[in-house]
Amino acid sequence: MPQHAVHQPLAKQVPGTLATVLGIAAADVEVVRAGHAARADMRITALGHTFVVELKQASSAAAIAFAAKQVQERTRQMHPSAIPLVAVPFMGDVGRRVCAEAGVGWFDLSGNAHIVAKGLRIHVEGRPNRFKSAGRPANVFAPKSARVARWLLIHADEFRTQREIARATGMDEGHVSRIVARLEQEGFLVRGERSAVRPRDPALLLDAWRERYQFSKHHILRGHVAARSGEALLRMIAEVFTNEQVEHAVTGLAAAWAFTHFAAFQLVTIYLAEDPTPAAMQRLGFREDPRGANLWLAVSNDAGVFQGATLEKGIRCVHPVQVYLDLKEQPERAVEAAERLRAERLTWSRHA
Repeated sequence: MPQHAVHQPLAKQVPGTLATVLGIAAADVEVVRAGHAARADMRITALGHTFVVELKQASSAAAIAFAAKQVQERTRQMHPSAIPLVAVPFMGDVGRRVCAEAGVGWFDLSGNAHIVAKGLRIHVEGRPNRFKSAGRPANVFAPKSARVARWLLIHADEFRTQREIARATGMDEGHVSRIVARLEQEGFLVRGERSAVRPRDPALLLDAWRERYQFSKHHILRGHVAARSGEALLRMIAEVFTNEQVEHAVTGLAAAWAFTHFAAFQLVTIYLAEDPTPAAMQRLGFREDPRGANLWLAVSNDAGVFQGATLEKGIRCVHPVQVYLDLKEQPERAVEAAERLRAERLTWSRHA
């Protein structure tokens, strides 16, 4: 089926939605030309401006990044003084950031928009997603499924076959095949020889995962342990669980400090493969109380969190990819810690 036939039900909503976000009547928006294979999806005039619109059914970060690049190129070819816009059913946080970095305006068919040009500044937010699918959508970032994305990000500059990924992650090849197919469909992967894959843009894949990631889905015990400092607490906890022979790895603020030495910290967060024993809790002197907690014990919802774990400053830490994700829901200076970690330990090449 031709691409524009697929888009047709959504395309009919574009002029009216654009009129709404611009604050004008639908009659004041004129579709100069609908797109075809060689050009953008629509060229529209309104308020004395010409808009070149690239419409995408998928709202994935990869699809939006491709659309932003595409609409910029087509605007230069068709009407250099026009305003390039990306339109999707609903624009998430990562998609908004992708458009901002590309310098492209956007609006969604749910009624949100950010369009800035000479003599024009439109910003509408807070409108809910009108296009949520019925039922539970497939999630390539669900706990076990995310092993694939994690492994690919850890080895982002190398092509990996699906069989290699399956063996490395402890997943069956059929499951890996379905996840890889979905990641490829959303534009996150490129293929090489023997159908091996690697991330097209690792940073974009990480952003898309972070948008959907929820640290709170792990089983978390929040409490307090007496210690002179965050570092002293960190080393005491690592020693206790090492002696108890419980698989563990530090994440969050403490791990970010271990990797980058960025800022002192009070909260220590550590993943455990199983519930801590009463003996371990007694040795720690752990008092469960979320108020003023300085220790979060996170019993992981999937063993994949330990992929790529390494020793840093004598402390076993999860891979920086996992640390970056977990910092999303950490207190203190977590935002700055995540930025530093990304700048120092999560830099990748982009692959066409």
